[in-house]
Amino acid sequence: MVHDSRPPAQKPAQNPAQDPAPRFRGKTAVVTGASRGIGLAVAQRLAAEGARVLITARHQDQLDAALASLGENAIAIAGRADDPDHRAEVLAAVDHHFGGLDILVNNAGINPVYGPLETVELAAARKIFEVNVLGTLAWTQAVLAHPGLGFRERRGNVVNVSSVSGDIPAPGLGLYGISKAAVSHLTRTLSVELAPEIRVNAVAPAVVKTRFAGALYEGREAEVAAAYPLGRLGEPDDVASAVAYLASSDASWVTGQVLTLDGGLRNAGGLG
Repeated sequence: MVHDSRPPAQKPAQNPAQDPAPRFRGKTAVVTGASRGIGLAVAQRLAAEGARVLITARHQDQLDAALASLGENAIAIAGRADDPDHRAEVLAAVDHHFGGLDILVNNAGINPVYGPLETVELAAARKIFEVNVLGTLAWTQAVLAHPGLGFRERRGNVVNVSSVSGDIPAPGLGLYGISKAAVSHLTRTLSVELAPEIRVNAVAPAVVKTRFAGALYEGREAEVAAAYPLGRLGEPDDVASAVAYLASSDASWVTGQVLTLDGGLRNAGGLG
């Protein structure tokens, strides 16, 4: 037998950033508008860190394709974000399959118009506000009111998706920006009203490379990216990382914040 007389090696101190325990193990999340783009990236990040996830969007075939990247602890239900029956169906499914909810990510949003406010059709304006603003509020209200989810008791987290165009006017995106300004202020107001049990925060991205934002950069990406001090447009994973932080215990003393994700664009005088 070989005897090693050396003292046992000291176990290195655990670095929290290297903790192998997933941040969202045992947690459940609902992500709206999650069949692609930012919403799907958020769902993928939460699932990769241990969360059980329910994703929603309008088209079941796209949701089914998205599920393939989320693992076995994910389900999907198609419907319109501004439909109260859809919200009820989603939350009933969360209660049945997962027994509670910890994280709500309000990502669903639309922008069917482009151009100056003086020519915007009011019917389209109402629809934008119905989905982007009232939809965000309605999902939050529904989660709070559902008796089986225990959102307050589980010290739930709401993360809304706003936009830098809600702070600085962007050509052609006036009405969309106004709706996102409302989402940002809704975030701050809810954070006060729902504290201390629930934290409410938001992310405000600039141009992110998604189909939704394609008209803002496709065919001239290098030109658009040149206005960003970091030299590139955003990727869905950039937003997903920020959402995961805000929804996690790492941000346990953060509420009512709208985190700008813009590669330095605002500081360089961009958007206007």
